[in-house]
Amino acid sequence: MSIVEEQLSHNMERDILVTGHRNPDTDSICAAIAYARLKNIINHTNRYIPCRAGNPNTETSFVLDYFKEEKPRLLESVKTQVSDVAYRKTPGVPKNMSLKQAYQIMRDSHVVTLPAVTEEGILEGLITISDIAKSYMNVYDSAVISTAKTQFKNILETLEATRVTGDIERFCEKGKVVIAAANPEMMNYYIEPHDIVILGNRAESQLSALDNGADCIIICEGANVSPTIRDLAEHNGMIIMVTSYDAYTAARLINQSIPIDFFMTKEGILSFGEDDYIDDIKEVMANKRHRDFPVLNKEGKYLGMISRRNLLGAHGKQVIMVDHNELGQALEGMENAEILEIIDHHRLGTIQTLSPVSFRNQPLGCCSTIIYQIYKENGVSVDKKTAGLLMSAIISDTLLFRSPTCTPVDEKAARELAEIAGVDIEKYAMEMFATTSNLKKKTDKEIFYQDFKIFSAGKIRFGVSQITSLNEEELTALQKRLLHFAKTALEVENLGMVFVMLTNILEQDTVLLAVGSHSGELMHMAFSNEPEKLQFELDKENVEGYSMRIPGMVSRKKQLIPPLSLFAEQL
Repeated sequence: MSIVEEQLSHNMERDILVTGHRNPDTDSICAAIAYARLKNIINHTNRYIPCRAGNPNTETSFVLDYFKEEKPRLLESVKTQVSDVAYRKTPGVPKNMSLKQAYQIMRDSHVVTLPAVTEEGILEGLITISDIAKSYMNVYDSAVISTAKTQFKNILETLEATRVTGDIERFCEKGKVVIAAANPEMMNYYIEPHDIVILGNRAESQLSALDNGADCIIICEGANVSPTIRDLAEHNGMIIMVTSYDAYTAARLINQSIPIDFFMTKEGILSFGEDDYIDDIKEVMANKRHRDFPVLNKEGKYLGMISRRNLLGAHGKQVIMVDHNELGQALEGMENAEILEIIDHHRLGTIQTLSPVSFRNQPLGCCSTIIYQIYKENGVSVDKKTAGLLMSAIISDTLLFRSPTCTPVDEKAARELAEIAGVDIEKYAMEMFATTSNLKKKTDKEIFYQDFKIFSAGKIRFGVSQITSLNEEELTALQKRLLHFAKTALEVENLGMVFVMLTNILEQDTVLLAVGSHSGELMHMAFSNEPEKLQFELDKENVEGYSMRIPGMVSRKKQLIPPLSLFAEQL
């Protein structure tokens, strides 16, 4: 088997990311955890990893803590990364490897670049086939072997020699290479201490090299070494090796024993990390003449080599989307991801897929209700912790069955799950809602983004933040602050309008705030009522917007988005 393995395709087992929408709510996170858990039970081919597309809000954090569930993996994007590419897993080699051995590896493995790494896996340099070619063509003085700190073991292997005496693990650090072609008397004039002497079977020449302090003699054409010379060499610590090559061939080959460290590139090496995005590195690669680039992990350890050719076979991340199906709510890079499944309970959005997918969309109050159905359909028992998560999500999305989106199927599922989880559902719900009602210690940004989604209708992109509470006074106190922050979000998110729902769970009504061009007009058209125009100064800024109380409104999905989307297309 070649020392280099070309990863022509991904391993049979792949990581499949199960994720909800950006600015995740309780349903988005709990559905991802529960569905990934189910898929890992019924499918052993891949690894299903629950993910979150943002930090959990207060309510979700309460749920995770209550049922002792860890936060899912945080994803900032699903854009294709180096880790998704089938790059070469070229093993690193030690920097004292000979040029000859490096060339043989390149030839046998059909690669043009080898990485030199430490025993700990840290990249030290790169040697290319071009570097080796230059080493053969350039003229070096006879001391290059010692200048390059060549190990005698390299010389032995390069000349395919046999060790007779001496420590071949030593390094040649002084002296030059000499071919003993003259008579023994003349050799005394040009052999110096620490030299490496290439010679034949003449005992007089071998003794002369020994007497003049040579560190090593290379006896050619397989000649024998007399016991006397062997004993003297052992006594003096001199290395004797015997090769079958003639003197000319040995002299020509010996420079191939020089370690790659002497020729390799050590400074200014351009490398990439597994987390780097393919879109970012394509341009960098195009502007460099190098053919291969090393890939390092977060600790700086070498992993493999990537080339422009590898990018042609780049695979997007494999993703299962839960609790959303609109590109505006999905993670960055979703358009290039390989979407395998979509499970949702919202309206159909604008997302497009590269190939057909399994798409399950049901008019229910909560995505986690669908997940529970899939457990039952597959005959998989729901464990106590998972039951608690799914129940919490249904409570959250249906406001404990008060929302008009709630169906008998949702309530039945929640009560069955509560029994499995071993909790009093009404008591637990009030405790869970109380965590979101305590907004005093949160910043405006934290409150606004704890449940925020972006929608598109016609040519308009608009965002909706929903804040639920049991405390009417607290909601009233937030109106000016959140209207002010909505103006900031309008610019940051590049939206045409931003709406804020301040929903009282107990009273089951909503104060709807709005900023943005034509937002007041849209409110009037959607709800057949004239909104109140607000204008005030906060933090030395003039804030303008609109407000409208809408009795009975608690659901963003069913009561707000449909009328806004319908009339937004008419603006």
